[in-house]
Amino acid sequence: MKFSLNQQDLQQALSYCQGVIEKRSTLPILSNVLLVVENSKLTITATDLDLIFIHQIKDIEVINGGQTTTTSSTFYDIVRKLSSGKKINLSLSDKSKLQLESEKSIFNLNCMSPSEFPLTDENFHENEFIINSKNFLKLLNKCKFSVSNDETRHYLSGIYFHQTEVEDKNYLTAVATDSHRMSVSKIRLDQKIDFEPIILPKKTIFQLVSLLDSYDGDVKISNVKSKIKFEFNNNVLISKLIDGKFPNYIQVIPKNNQKKLEVDLKLFLGSVDRVASVSLDRKDGVKFSLIKDSLNLSVNNTNSGDGNETLSVKFDHDLEISFNSRYLIDVASQLDGEKIEVFFNDTGSPALIKDPGDFDSIYVVMPMKG
Repeated sequence: MKFSLNQQDLQQALSYCQGVIEKRSTLPILSNVLLVVENSKLTITATDLDLIFIHQIKDIEVINGGQTTTTSSTFYDIVRKLSSGKKINLSLSDKSKLQLESEKSIFNLNCMSPSEFPLTDENFHENEFIINSKNFLKLLNKCKFSVSNDETRHYLSGIYFHQTEVEDKNYLTAVATDSHRMSVSKIRLDQKIDFEPIILPKKTIFQLVSLLDSYDGDVKISNVKSKIKFEFNNNVLISKLIDGKFPNYIQVIPKNNQKKLEVDLKLFLGSVDRVASVSLDRKDGVKFSLIKDSLNLSVNNTNSGDGNETLSVKFDHDLEISFNSRYLIDVASQLDGEKIEVFFNDTGSPALIKDPGDFDSIYVVMPMKG
């Protein structure tokens, strides 16, 4: 095996692999990336057994094809520190060492046999559909912060994707909740698709977000039973799905929140963030004291002090209610419009947050007691 390629291409591919490979793996081979060179392309694969990431670098110089595996973190660390954009020559010597040479640097990295590397070969050609990458990224971003970290309720530790129909229009709808807050967002589909509801794990979500961030184009999605496959832009990501039943989220969406607060989004975000500064661990609630067209935000922390700010808003009622500042900042940071709309019922009931710039997303936030 002997080939050459550009430093930047290799660095980017290996950086994506870092998001998949577990830091402390029980199986040594899982700390490695699989490198396969053939037909002027390099295929790099990384897996933690639940997630498989495959990336292709095309049009490389190949003298001899072949395959090997080497430790991902060391390989990445070296490539990252080489001069940007320079040529890297890689070759496999007899002694199961991968030689890496660029400019004045030469490294010999230990390898393990590629036959030990776990690969699955499943037919994913059923239930395929295409989605625009920017639309799909929007769904992931609008829901990812509401995913639960609670290990005991594993069915909440992902985003629930399912197909919905509203007035003869088909949507791919995404929902996430940690039982304190909930995000619901949907995107229009051109036609009805063959798609069973799934719960996509958190690690897969964050891997997709980093891969899709710099890509604009189509994503091909196909799922079979307990796995899902995403294909786009020389990348393939295959993930296991969370086995469990997602709760009935529709019944959590408040139906009779009539008291509407409308406020400038940037001003609101800035105010909440500032007054929350006195709460060191962000555990203290931000108290909303609302009277006609005025919102006073305050935080009181016994150790560090208190802060408050008043904003002019559109509101026609009197209400006092408290929220976790982090939850409000997470939601507000994802809104697209210039305003934020919050609908209240009473002090103890969840608030419904809407984005006038995006009718396809809503958020529900539970109040804090006290």
